[in-house]
Amino acid sequence: MKKHCLTLAILFIVALLAAQTTAPGRLTPEKLWEIGRVSLFDISPDGKTAVYGVTNINLEANRGNTDLYAISTDGSSAGTPKRLTDFDGSESDAQYRPDGRKIGFLHKGNLWEMNPDGTGAAKVSDLEMGGFRYSPDGRRLLFLQEVKYDRSTQDMHPDLQKANGRVFDGLMYRHWNQWEDGKYSNIFVVDYTDGKITGTPMNIVGEPFDTPLKPSGGMEQIAWSPGGQTIAYTCKKLRGTEAAVSTNSDIYLYDLATKKTTNLSEGMEGYDMNPAFSPDGRYLAWESMAKPGYESDRHRIFVHDFRTKKTWEATAGLDQNAIHPQWSADGSRIYFESQVQGTVQLFYLDPSGRGRPVQVSNGQFNYGPFVLGKNSLIAVRCSMAEPHELFALPLDPGRDMQLTYTNKNTLRDVKMGKVEKRMVKTTDGKDMLTWVIFPPDFDSRRQYPTLLYCQGGPQSTVSQFWSYRWNFQMMAANDYIVVAPNRRGLPSFGQDWNDQIAGDWGGQAMNDLLSAIDDVAKEPWADENKLGAVGASFGGYSVFWLAGNHNKRFKALISHCGLFNLESWYGTTEELFFANHDLEGPYWQTPLPATWKNHSPHRFVQHWDTPLLVIHGGKDFRVPESEGMQAFQAAQLRGIPSRFLYFPEEGHHVSSPQNSILWQREFFAWLDKWLKERP
Repeated sequence: MKKHCLTLAILFIVALLAAQTTAPGRLTPEKLWEIGRVSLFDISPDGKTAVYGVTNINLEANRGNTDLYAISTDGSSAGTPKRLTDFDGSESDAQYRPDGRKIGFLHKGNLWEMNPDGTGAAKVSDLEMGGFRYSPDGRRLLFLQEVKYDRSTQDMHPDLQKANGRVFDGLMYRHWNQWEDGKYSNIFVVDYTDGKITGTPMNIVGEPFDTPLKPSGGMEQIAWSPGGQTIAYTCKKLRGTEAAVSTNSDIYLYDLATKKTTNLSEGMEGYDMNPAFSPDGRYLAWESMAKPGYESDRHRIFVHDFRTKKTWEATAGLDQNAIHPQWSADGSRIYFESQVQGTVQLFYLDPSGRGRPVQVSNGQFNYGPFVLGKNSLIAVRCSMAEPHELFALPLDPGRDMQLTYTNKNTLRDVKMGKVEKRMVKTTDGKDMLTWVIFPPDFDSRRQYPTLLYCQGGPQSTVSQFWSYRWNFQMMAANDYIVVAPNRRGLPSFGQDWNDQIAGDWGGQAMNDLLSAIDDVAKEPWADENKLGAVGASFGGYSVFWLAGNHNKRFKALISHCGLFNLESWYGTTEELFFANHDLEGPYWQTPLPATWKNHSPHRFVQHWDTPLLVIHGGKDFRVPESEGMQAFQAAQLRGIPSRFLYFPEEGHHVSSPQNSILWQREFFAWLDKWLKERP
């Protein structure tokens, strides 16, 4: 009888555990990919309507499709948008024509236009465009197009047309996930009249340099002057090895009348980008970083006065980043985004630099990107508990108003876990903001396996982001508590905190990570015997480093695209300005900095004792695949339980829908195997 009751009890526990795993109301990988992804494009000239995109994923087809929608900016649509397009294939880069009578957009690389209500869609041009902008008077277009400048192998050896070898004489022969193909994105200008191209396109760059900057620069890096006679654009006019070791991009001005180009930021040796003309054309604002070779230096806003020829920093004294400057309609303000205490908020400042910036948005959210309308700001907003939607904000501080409810039905029955802000003392006595994410239906009487999330970057804030892979709500839905610290080296806590990681990768930043997990592990609801550590990029490096230095804290580890051997990584990565800054130069210098001697994870493999899942992409040229392979091989040879998840066609990020589902399944299978008891 007792044996029968015991069997029934075991079956009940098994059923209960199974029910928890598949319980309705929990976020799953498949549900995550049902979410429509909102992207903001433009506001109508009268400020009354926003046009935006929604990308929906077809898992079976393994691709996404973006359609265009319109919504009233005053909230009168009550969350009911107007669908504008339903093409076979995606639409992008939507913008209102200056007269407001048409919306232009790209479809399969060609320019189309339609009426503001979505009717009358017609192709304007067969020209291949990577992006476009109407001139303010509507008489011209500028657009991006790839131009071949460098000879291919077949050009050099006409008799070897089937040879696929590549020949290079300098660095940056590959970048992020693409090999250099001899083509460069240039800006073209062409005459345009009411839906028709009326002239011959003219290349205003005419050199083998990319504008916008690759890999992630967009049309925000190019701007028309209000009079339509000048184009400001961002470009890094360096090639080969020189480009690999420098961040020196500049703001160039092209005069359509004289056909002359002027370097407005000459002598400013860091990144200069994202130009924005004032409404009267007298001023130009742009983002600038001061330190050459430092891609995570403070983003400042500079202003140039074309009348007086003077240039000044409008953000002097502001100890935080200021990005994506946009002018108010009367030219009295510059609005911008800034990271603040683990969030992203919207601000404005006086272009003269007088006074302190004024914060427009508030709350435990990320705002941006945004578009400045006639009467309001329209911004994308998200948090760790909600995906991106559009919100309207007043031009002065005040409450925001939700405009779109794209995923209301998809997430209607999905429970989100609580996100708690926690301040943790570091080993050097500082206060560190740490986000703790709890499972839905959290029960403080239970003990939960707990994950330390190690952020990448390394200078990239653990903000209120919503991710489609590193999704904290997904982890919480699988009954894990997530600990996400803003360790040393992350923005939004002052530039000094951000800078402290350079030359100290395995030092205070790693102590900060351990301080965070140790602090939470003391709680009665965190199972200190079932701790895991996970992370990507520098977060993957952190996991590899912790593997040899965690003193038996962790029972499972996952590293995605992590740096394992700093010397081999330095010899294969592409943006060497980053490596030279953060590692304080190459590994062959004398004397050798401490980072090279003490902070490479491969030097601590003899201490490895924890099950390890290694994930890597074959087209990751930022952290090449050999780093993951070395780590997996070391674990196997040391007899450490380990698994290698390899994606031949993915880069530094996994973007294919089905690969992403596979990523999630393997991620949680590994954690469950080592951190959850099995009946």
